[in-house]
Amino acid sequence: GTMDLGLRGKVVVITGASRGIGRATAEVFAAEGAHLMLSARSGDQLEDVAKHCGQNAYTFAADLRNPDVPDHLIATAIKYFGGIDVLVNNAGATKRGNILELDEYDWRDGFSLKFFAAMRCSRASWPHLKRSKGTIINVVGVGGRTPSADFAVGGSVNAALLNLTKSLADLGRNDSIRVNAVNPGSIATERLQRRIKSLAVEQHMTEEIALQAMAKQLAVNRFGEPAEVGRAIAFLASTAAAYCHGSIIDVDGGQTRTL
Repeated sequence: GTMDLGLRGKVVVITGASRGIGRATAEVFAAEGAHLMLSARSGDQLEDVAKHCGQNAYTFAADLRNPDVPDHLIATAIKYFGGIDVLVNNAGATKRGNILELDEYDWRDGFSLKFFAAMRCSRASWPHLKRSKGTIINVVGVGGRTPSADFAVGGSVNAALLNLTKSLADLGRNDSIRVNAVNPGSIATERLQRRIKSLAVEQHMTEEIALQAMAKQLAVNRFGEPAEVGRAIAFLASTAAAYCHGSIIDVDGGQTRTL
C-alpha cells in the first residue's frame, strides 16, 4: 500500500525520465495518482515509461543540453496541465575519469546536461511553482559531498548543484517554494550495470563477482534499487515533508561516512 502523500492530481515534471532513477520516480508518482510530464532524449523509451504510468503521463523528447529546451518543456507542461506543482531535476550523467583523462568536451558536457539543465528548468518553472506553492527536488549524487580522483567532473557538477539547491531554497523562502536534494549512492541502474561489465572484463571475473567486488570497494552491503530513490523524492515532494527545505538527503546505504 502507499503512504498517502497528498500527491493525487499534482503536476510533476521529471527530467531524465526514460530509465533508471527517473523512470522509477515516474512510476512512484504515478502510483500516488500524480499527473506527469516526462522528459528525456529517447522518445521510444519515454513512451514506454508513459505507457506504464497510465493516461495522465505526457512525454517531451528533447535534449536538455540545448539552452532553449527547458523553457519549451515547462511551457508544454503548462499547456497540457495549466500549472506545475513539482519539478524533479534528474537528467544528466557525467563521464567518469580523473582530470588527466577527461577533455574539454567532457567537462562542458557534464555541466551543460546536469547543472545548466537543472538551473534552466528551475528558472523556467519558478513563476508557476510560486503560484502553486510548489517544490523542486534535485537528484544529485554522493560524489558532490565526497570527492574522488576518478569522478572529477561528476563530483564538481554535483557540488555545484548542491550549492544551487541551497541558493534556490534561500530564494524559495520568500516565494513559498520548497527546494531539496537527494544524493543517490550506488543504485542498480543500466549505468551501474555497464560499470560492472567493464570491471568484469578488465579483471577477468564473472559479473556476479565484479558486482560483489564493487560493493565491497564502496563498503556498502548492497546496491540500491531505483525505486528506493524514487520514494525519497516522492516523500520530499509531499505534504509529509512540509518542513524540509534546503535539505540534502543521502540515499546511499551508508556509503557517505562524512558529516
